[in-house]
Amino acid sequence: MRAFLQRASAREPAMSEVGQEERAARAALTRIAEPGDEAVGRWLRQTTPVHLVQSLLGEWDLPSGVTKEKYKGLRLRATRTDPDRAAADLVTVAALGGRFICPGDDEWPQQLNDLGDGKPIGLWVRGSANLRMWALRSVAVVGARACTEYGAHLAATLSSGLADRGWTVVSGAAYGVDGAAHRGALAAKGASVAVLASGVDYAYPRGHTELIHRLAEQGLVVAELPPGDHPTRSRFIMRNRVIAALTRGTVVVEAELRSGSLVTARRATELGRFTMGMPGPVTSGLSAGVHQLLRGGAVVVTEAAEVIELVGSIGDLAPAQRGPTLTRDLLDPVASRVLEAVPARGGADSRRLARDSGTAEEVAQGKLFELQSLGFVQRCGAVWELARCPAGVAGPRSGGA
Repeated sequence: MRAFLQRASAREPAMSEVGQEERAARAALTRIAEPGDEAVGRWLRQTTPVHLVQSLLGEWDLPSGVTKEKYKGLRLRATRTDPDRAAADLVTVAALGGRFICPGDDEWPQQLNDLGDGKPIGLWVRGSANLRMWALRSVAVVGARACTEYGAHLAATLSSGLADRGWTVVSGAAYGVDGAAHRGALAAKGASVAVLASGVDYAYPRGHTELIHRLAEQGLVVAELPPGDHPTRSRFIMRNRVIAALTRGTVVVEAELRSGSLVTARRATELGRFTMGMPGPVTSGLSAGVHQLLRGGAVVVTEAAEVIELVGSIGDLAPAQRGPTLTRDLLDPVASRVLEAVPARGGADSRRLARDSGTAEEVAQGKLFELQSLGFVQRCGAVWELARCPAGVAGPRSGGA
């Protein structure tokens, strides 16, 4: 066993912090244990990865508290693993321009440690960017695979806006909302990370082979499973916890009541991350899951600025939402009161307008001339009346009514 680990570490590219033998052992464990196996996580707190692999191959005893059933299952998977496979996996990911990072590496995102015993044993990464740095300002954008055009548009627009503002978009590279989110970020020439439920060299779904290749070149592709491994239903669920832990908040764009994206959102809430939802039509089943989240305390968001206001630093405030600015919106309060006093039909003299607006007559007279120059009112002898086409008024609406 020790010779196996030495062979694996000898063929592995040098990385900082974690020793090569430990890295090789952790790489081997990604083939032996399923993602999120908390029993293995507990054992790794009691012993080293090297000792754990050696024990599973029969050279050491496991720490106390290990059930026979669990031990037998892991030992069976360990003995069926080719001793040279970990070394080959490390070479394979290096040939793809990637690496295998572990807790203790400079590149390891510390927020993943919030998963406790269920944190990844290590992460296989494709792409040249630093995962830890990208994850510091990251948002997960997830949702339905069978999304509507509305959902795809929202996901792409939101992700493009986040990328434009220097935020990393994280998703799962699935059809629907995930794919739209990645494409939106890439189109804005921004940062995007795909967390896969398979090996980093195993494109799933097959229809996203080109997209995943683009993400590996322009962004990052991350997985807990070793190269060549395939996805399963349980691995998708486990993948979602990594997306939730890696990011500062999760936005759900369209989701049915049993959508996997809701698992991501709920896990984000459990981890103390921000959970957000983009509402849709109340008649749409694809928005029912989002609306359920919102009723449970998630925050409504409609654009990237609102997301950043929630997850960003102090001062990252979204602009106030309001309709178009009309000329009459720019009037000072006194001029506005005088304009409101002008009758909708007919006219009034300056003395009446001063009384009705609560303004001195000479002040009202001055404001009326201002309003005349702006096109709001017109003078007909001794009275003032509304202009036939008042400035800043849509259509034939009466200015003071």
